[in-house]
Amino acid sequence: MKRTLLLTVSLLFSLLLTAAEVPQIGNIPGRRTVSLNGAWNYIVDVQEEGYYDYRMKPTPWGFFRNAKPQDPKDLIEYDFDKSAEMPIPSDWNTRDPRLFFYEGTVWFKKSFRFSPEKGRRTLLYFGAVNYDARVWVNGEEAGHHIGGFTPFNFDVTDLLREGDNFVIVKVDNKRHPEDVPTQIFDWWNYGGITRDVLLVDVAETYIENYSLQLDPKDPGKLHFSVRLDKALPGQRIRLRIPELGIDREAVTGADGTAVLDIPAKPVRWSPSHPKLYAVELSLGGETLRDDIGFRTIETRGRQILLNGEPIFLKGISMHEEKAFGGGRANSTADAATLLDWAKELGCNFVRLAHYPHNEYTVREAERRGILVWSEIPVYWTIAWENPDTYRNAAGQLKDMIARDHNRANVIIWSIANETPHSPQRDRFLGDLAQYAKALDDTRLISMAMEVTSASNYHNKLQDNMNEYVDVVSFNQYIGWYRDVDDAPKMTWEIPYEKPVIVSEFGGGAKAGLHGSKDERWTEEFQENLYLQNTAMLDKIEGLSGTTPWILKDFRSPRRVLDGIQDYYNRKGLVSDDGQKKKAFRVLQQWYKTK
Repeated sequence: MKRTLLLTVSLLFSLLLTAAEVPQIGNIPGRRTVSLNGAWNYIVDVQEEGYYDYRMKPTPWGFFRNAKPQDPKDLIEYDFDKSAEMPIPSDWNTRDPRLFFYEGTVWFKKSFRFSPEKGRRTLLYFGAVNYDARVWVNGEEAGHHIGGFTPFNFDVTDLLREGDNFVIVKVDNKRHPEDVPTQIFDWWNYGGITRDVLLVDVAETYIENYSLQLDPKDPGKLHFSVRLDKALPGQRIRLRIPELGIDREAVTGADGTAVLDIPAKPVRWSPSHPKLYAVELSLGGETLRDDIGFRTIETRGRQILLNGEPIFLKGISMHEEKAFGGGRANSTADAATLLDWAKELGCNFVRLAHYPHNEYTVREAERRGILVWSEIPVYWTIAWENPDTYRNAAGQLKDMIARDHNRANVIIWSIANETPHSPQRDRFLGDLAQYAKALDDTRLISMAMEVTSASNYHNKLQDNMNEYVDVVSFNQYIGWYRDVDDAPKMTWEIPYEKPVIVSEFGGGAKAGLHGSKDERWTEEFQENLYLQNTAMLDKIEGLSGTTPWILKDFRSPRRVLDGIQDYYNRKGLVSDDGQKKKAFRVLQQWYKTK
């Protein structure tokens, strides 16, 4: 087995880190932390005068100084302490009516008390900030991070002081062609500090990350690897799994890593029995705890095998939006409601689209026995030939895997959605697929493809990425972007000896709007579309799962039809205010047959 991502990630992407940004720390829920969530002051900065002077050059007198007048005649044209407050985590679009459509810069400030502990270090951790975050602590720059859906952390030990401290974050969610995602995407560009902000307490030398899972080539043993934050040999790390009678010690080599292979026969994690084991890692008298499940995932011909047995993935796609109304979901309660709806549908699988979701969602799904497809936002038309765009995408892939690689329910890393074919795209995605395998060779790789060859009622999937993915997945919208009456006539050709997932199908309906099954936007239209599509999908050879689009209506600026869409994509089986549409029952009944 390859040495896992823990042993490669820092080396492969160390150049992506800013001076103070340190590699992502694993298992935040198991760490000693102090929350900086709560009320933060904010200032809307439309022309970025808090960062640039009137010649558009960075100014040393920016808002990050948190300056106060020292004399009555001093001119300072901002004051965080007199500005409005916003709860963090949240998004500014739904927290301030003035900012509903706003894309630009907002500054945030949090004051807090702190008492440094001798011999300890402090990391400032952000679960996610959308999209471009510049961070200062007590007026000194901590670092800069780009990417809206993955965690990052800075070592701020030397910036903190005894007593009063403040953090200032400049958040900019403007869209650019070279970004990931790029300028055009079909979901809401929620701006802000959208996930937890924490101070993480660590020792001078600490466990940066670790991996513990069944060896896919020999499931009679556990493979454990661990990495310290620095290349320090001779450090003894104790691994305990009391329920399995495991108490072993690993010693780091010159690169600060250690590896163990341990004979074991744990009860396998599965949707019907989501077994998790209490795990303890100790270094220098300090113990890090986690709950970890063990399972295998592989393919055989056109089957997906979980723990060596074929499984049909009864799934649904999800956006990270609150269950009732719009706004970025950011709590365990948000995750629980959405996942409970998925369970009610009969799902054993969710596609977390089109970006890594909150860690709360992944862990709640694991506890509920729900398998996960996790995706990075390489969406539609990316700047395929831009090296910085590739580094951005690869960095988000690395961070997604680094955070969730110990979660037993995550079985698919997805590298893209609905991307147009070209040699440049094939190189970009091919490199991403190989990078994902280098980081983690224990899971399946997929992406949501498009059917590009259609003749009358015969559809053939042709995509050069077939050689890189383990599971062939594609989106299709018979009944929405093509007449629903065509569904019974359709045939499908997938010329690859690999499992098939239909990663999207569906159509829109306004909850409570009723009429003929031939009347678009009615619940009856959507209901009939699902009836016709599920009958059609039953005929696809090698079908191993589906993730219809989508669990719940979600906000999108592309959906402008007054009285129907009102800036919501209405393809949800549940409305934006929690009403289950008639198609919900159709999918529920179909999954009972699988």
